[in-house]
Amino acid sequence: MADFTQRRITMVDTQVRPSDVTNFPVLDAMLSVPREVYAPDDARDVAYADGPIPLGGGRQLLDPRATAKLLQALQPGPHDLVLEIGAATGYTTALLAHMAEAVVAIEEDEDLVRDAQAALSEQGVDNAALSQGALVEGNAKHGPYDAIAIMGGVQEVPAAITDQLKEGGHIAAIFMDGPLGEARVGVKSGGRVSWRMEFNATAPVLPGFARVPTFAF
Repeated sequence: MADFTQRRITMVDTQVRPSDVTNFPVLDAMLSVPREVYAPDDARDVAYADGPIPLGGGRQLLDPRATAKLLQALQPGPHDLVLEIGAATGYTTALLAHMAEAVVAIEEDEDLVRDAQAALSEQGVDNAALSQGALVEGNAKHGPYDAIAIMGGVQEVPAAITDQLKEGGHIAAIFMDGPLGEARVGVKSGGRVSWRMEFNATAPVLPGFARVPTFAF
């Protein structure tokens, strides 16, 4: 039988810490949340491998390094209300719930929502609420939020999302330009979000977050 606890420790020691992740809440969450529980059944044995986990339909769980670095850049605090866009199987939802006061998560794929809700319930994660809906709409009903985590690739972030962020709040996403991408964190000030680059990363562009083509006449 696989020793997932030891694999989790090895993941943090060989993938996360060497990637300059030093934030204790992030490391504690990565050591505490069982990634295998949130992996598809046929991928549990590789849940701690150095790479993303394909979920089908162009979706994936980000690799451990990117997940940890994105959370470290976002810096959700213990009293924060966090919006997660693209909950997938609920893994990052559980990580955020370990770090923040409460998480509102949104996922539009019905099968992923079902699996994520089952896993979160099994693990007793009671400070996260997951709902099904269009990712690009976020969840304005429960906002505004102290932090927003977009767990996948984007080409642009619409105002409908940034409007849900509190003044002074942080938002993180992986911006894709063709095959290349970079993780950025934005801070809202004066009603506008200013972005800064954090590290290189790639992820499939989430539904609704592709840049709308413009045509010149």
